[in-house]
Amino acid sequence: MKYIQDWFEGMGVESYTAIYLTHAVLIAAISLLSILANYLAKKVVLRIITFYVHNNRYQWDNYMLDRKVFHKLSHIAPALIIYFSAPMFPSYQTAIVKGVAFYLIIVALMVLSAFLNAINDIYVTFEISKQRPIRGYLQVVKIFIFIVGGILLISSLIGQSPLILLSGVGALSAVIMLIFKDSILGLVAGVQLTSNDMVRVGDWIEMPKYGADGDVLDISLNTVKVQNWDMTITTIPTYALISDSFKNWRGMQSSGGRRIKRSIYLDMNSIVICDPELLERLRKIQYLRDHIAMKEAEIETYHQTHAIDRTSRVNGRALTNVGLFRTYIQQYLKHHPMIHQDMLCIVRQLQPEESGLPMEIYAFTNDIRWVAYESAQADIFDHLLAIAPEFGLRVFQNPSGHDMKQLLQQPQPQNEPA
Repeated sequence: MKYIQDWFEGMGVESYTAIYLTHAVLIAAISLLSILANYLAKKVVLRIITFYVHNNRYQWDNYMLDRKVFHKLSHIAPALIIYFSAPMFPSYQTAIVKGVAFYLIIVALMVLSAFLNAINDIYVTFEISKQRPIRGYLQVVKIFIFIVGGILLISSLIGQSPLILLSGVGALSAVIMLIFKDSILGLVAGVQLTSNDMVRVGDWIEMPKYGADGDVLDISLNTVKVQNWDMTITTIPTYALISDSFKNWRGMQSSGGRRIKRSIYLDMNSIVICDPELLERLRKIQYLRDHIAMKEAEIETYHQTHAIDRTSRVNGRALTNVGLFRTYIQQYLKHHPMIHQDMLCIVRQLQPEESGLPMEIYAFTNDIRWVAYESAQADIFDHLLAIAPEFGLRVFQNPSGHDMKQLLQQPQPQNEPA
């Protein structure tokens, strides 16, 4: 610095002006060095690192590159030039050192944040991440880092030890807990969700209170994102999954079977004991032929054993059209290619209602995909609704306007003369 000042004075410049010119030259030189260091760090060093990252067999460093961890580290180069140049300006050395320290703390926070994001990206590539997500914990670490970074920033500006500021944090604990209430609740909820394996990324959950019905996209410290089947996104507070109830369809997905639980309502006035003509017609049905023969032999043996008087159809046992219809449905499901034969499959009658006798099918499809499931369910009930009249049964349906119109169009009987 003195050499430059002497050079200016040797050129005939006054001492007072030479000092300012010397400072200007030094500032320009330091600025050029900082720009050069920044250029070398980003255009040379980063390109070398990028080439090495893209051409090695490891994958974790690619996530570091994608999250710009190395890019953010390159900001340190010009700061170091300025820091080591501070002694050239004794009057401003303290201010320069504080400014550089302030800048380096901000860069360090940016680098650590990007590094934690990269860790989460690397962890997500492992299968265990669906069962034990760590994003919430990393967000807690981020909060802690930013709090510490904020304290260091303030202490560097006021020139006091960080311990002095930390001693006041205890007094502000109530305020801090109020500010970070959701984060604290989310952290506790995240620990419980993870330890109890209540929900994972990719699970299909249903939570009507929040309008959520779809796949879990992300579990973070404060929120759980669910993509509904209409492609909308519902955001649920993480602690709500602990405080409120929700349905997780993971068990269905892992079992390989999806439940069908639907009823056909039969008009009870159409339920009758089968006469010989109806039995002869039903005997032609492949799934019922052996069953009818077996039941007829069983009933005949029962009547002979107990000397049943068959002059009345009420006495003894008899086949009914609704019973044979139930047996047919059971056999039809047994041979259906879309029904899971290793899981529960029953056809049962429920409590009769004003809308008829419910004949419920309780079975599981062997394909859990929504489209395939709905297709199989529709195929089964299309068939059953169409063949019910073959058994002499009527499916119950409330009268429609068309029914009333047909009734009114029927010719009315004429009164015969006395």
